[in-house]
Amino acid sequence: MTPTPDSGTPHAPRDDEARPGDALVKAGGIVFILGAAATLATMAPLFLHTRPFPSWAWAVCMLMGVGFAISAAGVLRSAGAQRRAARLAQAAAQGAVQAS
Repeated sequence: MTPTPDSGTPHAPRDDEARPGDALVKAGGIVFILGAAATLATMAPLFLHTRPFPSWAWAVCMLMGVGFAISAAGVLRSAGAQRRAARLAQAAAQGAVQAS
C-alpha cells in the first residue's frame, strides 16, 4: 500500500510531536525554577540570622515572575494554534457538506 499525499488539511499531532508553544512553556518552567531556587537561597539568611545577600541577589528572584509570564505566553500560543486548527477543520467540514 502506498502512502497518500498530504492534502494540506490540519491533522491531529502525535503525542511525541512538538506543538506551538511547547518550547515556551518548557523554557518558562526552567526560568521559574531558577527564580524559585534564588528565592529560597535569598530568604535563607533571614531565617539563619546571617548577613543578607546584596540587592542583585534579590533581583534574581524576579525570575519567578518572568518564568511565569513566559509559560503563560506559551499556553496562549498553544491555545491560539488549537483554535485556528479547529476553525480550519470546521471550515473544511462545512465545505465538504456543501459540496455534496
